[in-house]
Amino acid sequence: MRGFCVVTLLMAVPASAADTPDMRGAPFAMQGGEAVYRGVCQGCHMADAKGASGAGTYPALAGNPKLAEPGYVLSMVMNGHRGMPPFGGQFSNGQAADVVNFVRSHFGNHYKGKVTEADAQALR
Repeated sequence: MRGFCVVTLLMAVPASAADTPDMRGAPFAMQGGEAVYRGVCQGCHMADAKGASGAGTYPALAGNPKLAEPGYVLSMVMNGHRGMPPFGGQFSNGQAADVVNFVRSHFGNHYKGKVTEADAQALR
């Protein structure tokens, strides 16, 4: 009986995995860094980019020295880290580059240098 249960479970795994939808194909429609920020990012980081605490801790992007390194910010957006979900599967290369450039040049941030669509593509 035990062997039967194991075989049944093993046969069921591929079928259930095949029925699971791939959410990476659900892109966001908004274009431009500000629109992406307002439509996606401000839900956690807040409209003023000062972050929040409550059910979780959402770091401030306003005046954040970690944003000085554009590759770090792009990697966070594309791949996520700890509580930050990855958006590489939902954002186009242009959306990812635009939102990174937006947060690095707004909210009291005045960092030089921009990321490009090619930079985002390189992280895929």
